Amino acid sequence: MDSTNSAHAGDGDWLVGNPTPRQLAAALWIGSVGLLVLGLQPVLLGALFTQGHVSGDELALVATAELITIGIGSAVVAMALPARNMRGKSTILLLLLALANVWTAYAANANMLIAARAAAGLAEGGLVAVATELIARSRRAERIGGYFVSLQTLAQCVLALLLALAVIPAYGASGGFITLAVVCMLSLAVARAVPDDYADLPKDERFSNVLTPGAITALLSIFCYFMFFGSVWAFLEPLGVQYGIDGRTVGLIVSASLAAQILGAMTATVFEARIDYRLAIAGVGIVAVLACTVLASGPALTSFWAAALAMGFILLFIVPYQIRLAITSDETRTAALLVPAAQLFGLALGPVAASLLIVDGDFRAVPEFAAASVIASVALLGLFVALSRRRAAA
Repeated sequence: MDSTNSAHAGDGDWLVGNPTPRQLAAALWIGSVGLLVLGLQPVLLGALFTQGHVSGDELALVATAELITIGIGSAVVAMALPARNMRGKSTILLLLLALANVWTAYAANANMLIAARAAAGLAEGGLVAVATELIARSRRAERIGGYFVSLQTLAQCVLALLLALAVIPAYGASGGFITLAVVCMLSLAVARAVPDDYADLPKDERFSNVLTPGAITALLSIFCYFMFFGSVWAFLEPLGVQYGIDGRTVGLIVSASLAAQILGAMTATVFEARIDYRLAIAGVGIVAVLACTVLASGPALTSFWAAALAMGFILLFIVPYQIRLAITSDETRTAALLVPAAQLFGLALGPVAASLLIVDGDFRAVPEFAAASVIASVALLGLFVALSRRRAAA
């Protein structure tokens, strides 16, 4: 049996276990399949909106239902279930996700769409945990996390181009979800290379490890940052339409933004050990507020492009530093396992909260809300630093 348990005490870069590069790559790909929808939501949900399948409010509910259940699925698998039989779990989850995508393609109304995407989210969350459970076992979790977000975003970029330029113009939103189902089926071959069992991390008082002021503050900071991105990302196409930018152009902007995300993730992977996580998170916050200010000002096409690309770059640039923030808050790495859940809940609740501020089809309140979320994230980072200093002094 292939297993990371072959070296329980760890070897080299691993706290426990010793997966091969092939096993690690397989686990990261399976997790990436679970997060493909994050990069494709503006294209897929934008198509549902423009084709009249959902209203603006229903669009937010569809996005939120899926993202919340991804967070729930990833947290449940990571915190409550043993990391055993990961190949079998990966296979079952891929099949369930494929079925949910087919269900979405043929959903007859908004309620069915919400139910289908909620079901998809649970399977996607489980797939995410296949990757994050292994990442948490690495002594270089920040760097492996950078590889993870680079891989998933490269796949999102390629698929976003395929969907925006070929699939959706010919087959509509349904064709996009069928494409995702096909990706799931093809990934069954990769699931066979996932380590079957992961070596155990210490689990004594596991839940209590994240019930400290430092860990809670760190996770809330991550949550607020992703509320910023989730709110703008979900409404990027309607926001562009308000400024006279057609849906096809927004689709290209989304794909370019995904490419910028890859560049951001790769840049962070190279420099993550050279930049203090506190400085990186604060600097990203400044860039995010500036981008939101541009998007709220009724920008021309060039400025809209620039703001979207800047947001794409910083989105994944910050992830390794957020992993470091979580590890610093809880050295048992339990909080690090909940980073995906904090990110996904932020992505999910951002669109819902922002949608409450939309009046008479005016979407400019969305980037304004996003800017406030970023400011809250940086303020929580400051609180975390103060708590850490107080703990160190004690």
